[in-house]
Amino acid sequence: MDEQTGKIIREIFILQSQREKAEKLERYRRLNRFARKGQILFCGSSLMEQFPIQELLLDRGSPLVVYNRGVGGFTTAEMEAALETVVFDLAPRAIFINIGTNDLNDPACSIDALIASYDVILSGIKARLPDAKLFLLAYYPVNTEVGSRIPYMADLLKVRTNARIREANAAAAELAKKYGAAFLDVNDAITDENGEMDAAFCIEGMHMYGDGYAKVLERLLPVLESLG
Repeated sequence: MDEQTGKIIREIFILQSQREKAEKLERYRRLNRFARKGQILFCGSSLMEQFPIQELLLDRGSPLVVYNRGVGGFTTAEMEAALETVVFDLAPRAIFINIGTNDLNDPACSIDALIASYDVILSGIKARLPDAKLFLLAYYPVNTEVGSRIPYMADLLKVRTNARIREANAAAAELAKKYGAAFLDVNDAITDENGEMDAAFCIEGMHMYGDGYAKVLERLLPVLESLG
């Protein structure tokens, strides 16, 4: 593939991704009109969007009402621009957030830049919903061996490394303290002996199947149930 062809393909991918995000936000805007205020919210990027939280809770017979407003591909800046739709429309009493790993896909994005952008999100939420409880989820590890079998993932995981994720998690934990938020690290439930995402749960090196999320929910359940 020559350089010009590669550039065109990247531009097409970016445009398609932007269109999909816009369509998803429009679906959420319309759906939000029917949502019950004051419930529990999960929001962030694809790692949150793909969390089948409602189904897993239903299977457990849980009465909790949890809305998922994750958007695949979202960066911190994109989430900040969409807070009205993915957070404020729902006026939640508790907010679980997993955002920032797509920032880490950019080798030019420093951990400091990621946290500064994350800070803007939390500041905005605190200003509009001062009584909402905030829970920041630790970024999940990746599996480089699984990812290495897929060309585009192999390149991506050279940047989005577990070492970089651990550094981001340490910084996010400190950010949580600034806002009186809880930092929830449940990664041991989905991590192998090498500190990578357990291949048994891994789709392509980065995302998880439902049974992986079931493990995460087991760890989150006491926190969720404490919210009543």
